[in-house]
Amino acid sequence: MADKLKKAGKAGKKNAGFRDPNDENDDDLYKKELYELQVEFVKLHKDVIANNRKLLVIFEGRDAAGKDGTIKRITEHLSPRETRIVALGKPSDRETSQWYFQRYARYLPAAQEIVFFNRSWYNRAGVEPVMGYCTEKEREEFLATVPSFEEMLKGAGITLFKYYLDITRDEQKKRLEDRRKDPLKQWKLSPVDNAALKHWADYSRARDVMFARTHTLHAPWYVVSANRKREARLNVMRDLLSRIDYDGKKAKLTVPDREIVFSFDPAFLENDRIAR
Repeated sequence: MADKLKKAGKAGKKNAGFRDPNDENDDDLYKKELYELQVEFVKLHKDVIANNRKLLVIFEGRDAAGKDGTIKRITEHLSPRETRIVALGKPSDRETSQWYFQRYARYLPAAQEIVFFNRSWYNRAGVEPVMGYCTEKEREEFLATVPSFEEMLKGAGITLFKYYLDITRDEQKKRLEDRRKDPLKQWKLSPVDNAALKHWADYSRARDVMFARTHTLHAPWYVVSANRKREARLNVMRDLLSRIDYDGKKAKLTVPDREIVFSFDPAFLENDRIAR
């Protein structure tokens, strides 16, 4: 009976002209909304350049959570001279011997630049301890010092945003399997990806500690419910635009769904709003 009511509800919406941009079959509406948001990002970027601003956006999340796709849509029409995407691989022996943040500091934005980190220094709060790439002492030192480091960035005139893309275990399993089957996506697979499902609970515990220790007033975490890729992309774009003033802004286009993108709260770890 419930299934029949659900189908009837969908049929009623369709007959009434309702269209869902997150429906994978409704390309027209999705492309329209994406285009409008990309125009807003071009306006934002022009403002960043004109006013010598420095913008840094960090994307973290489970493997296959949609970080690549979200960054791609945001940056697609931005100036390549003042836009950089940073996705670092395994550190060299020399980099391993450096001050931990030194490797990342060289990629921070200068005036007129927007920089996107596809994973960041938060590797030390998640991937590295789970996979055994750092010691517990090194992780603890990171967690104790990163709030001060990010406060220094703010003091240097860098505007920082931190997004965590959250998906369920079943969705991650599905996406990783899709990568294995799709010859155009197989380059994304890595030993870390292959261990993602096995270490699901370990990553959950590491994420919870990361949130508790590094969600601060000057650098808060914004969580994105990303099981539906299109919904997540559009709402991350709206949320980021909503938090920055820029010339020519169409505010009505930059209102995110707060069920999809929301500021972290410890209560969300108890009520399953964040995937366990």
